[in-house]
Amino acid sequence: MEIGIVGLPNVGKSSLFNALTAAGVASENFPFTTIEPNVGVVPVQDERLDVLQKIYSAPKKIAAAVRFVDIAGLVPGASKGEGLGNKFLSHIRSVDAIAQVVRCFDDKDVVNVMGDLDPRKDAEIISTELLLADLEQVDKLQEKYRGGARSGNEDAKKRFDLLTVISESLQKGIPVRRQKVPSDLIQEMNFLTAKPVLFVANVNDSSSNALVEAVEIIAKENNAGVVRLNAKLEAEVMALPEAERAGYREALGLKESGLDELAKAGEKLLNLITFFAAGPKEAHAWHVERGSFVPRAAGKIHSDMERGFIRSEIFSVNDLVAAGTETQLRSLGKIRMEGRDYVIQDGDVVHIHFKV
Repeated sequence: MEIGIVGLPNVGKSSLFNALTAAGVASENFPFTTIEPNVGVVPVQDERLDVLQKIYSAPKKIAAAVRFVDIAGLVPGASKGEGLGNKFLSHIRSVDAIAQVVRCFDDKDVVNVMGDLDPRKDAEIISTELLLADLEQVDKLQEKYRGGARSGNEDAKKRFDLLTVISESLQKGIPVRRQKVPSDLIQEMNFLTAKPVLFVANVNDSSSNALVEAVEIIAKENNAGVVRLNAKLEAEVMALPEAERAGYREALGLKESGLDELAKAGEKLLNLITFFAAGPKEAHAWHVERGSFVPRAAGKIHSDMERGFIRSEIFSVNDLVAAGTETQLRSLGKIRMEGRDYVIQDGDVVHIHFKV
């Protein structure tokens, strides 16, 4: 699952991507530097994984990760192909959620292509372009079902009528995610405004609280989360050797890295939970969608485990910590045998029994 990092030109989204992944993608001070999407896999720091590595004396640990895609900037008219609009729309259709970077800093050395610094205006430009793109998508889909609806095909008429309702709401500025559209149809029709959204307020040392508050209000209106980040500062930290980063952050009074904060917000945005597999070789954290049954979680580890699933041994990482060892946990009767109808919970440690 992927989160697309979007924003108007020069809001700092590519700099943010660089800071989060140390990937070094282009971020020169002019529009449309980022043309093809760059993908960064960002590990999520989790103290529970550290504990599991220690308990099992595992030489290796592997964190769960969130995939971020840096998507080309856009300008007003992107839905009609202006700037890199067509590329922007095609790339954003392929991601599962959107992290929208909003400029909350003033810097004479970084041109603000939209003129005055106005977070609401910047956020609404992107929202409007996505709404317009969805309206165009509705028109295309209605044309597809129009003939069947006129000839009396019930399924075609049902879809055509639903699309009419969706169109009317979009014209009122209501995104699809705030409409009561069946999830299977949302997935099939691939509406851009159906994707969950996270707002990233990109600040600097002189940013006023009023600018960030404006983003927070926009986020609240969209039932979305907000992450406040200083992308330039994060980039400076990431340019240091890894061993020096924590000390530098501490000296600056930063409790958590931007990478950690955004990755954790990404987990929430994608509705992911973390489960673990651990043993003497490695401690491994995995993501799975909340509400998933255990065979699906097994498939995250290996497709053979899902295909040949028999049963699973499951216990809570918190119970393991309290017991001290897996042997002691077993003696307390806190290791359960679960079948394929078990719903994975956050913090579960799983041992999968399978046969292919």
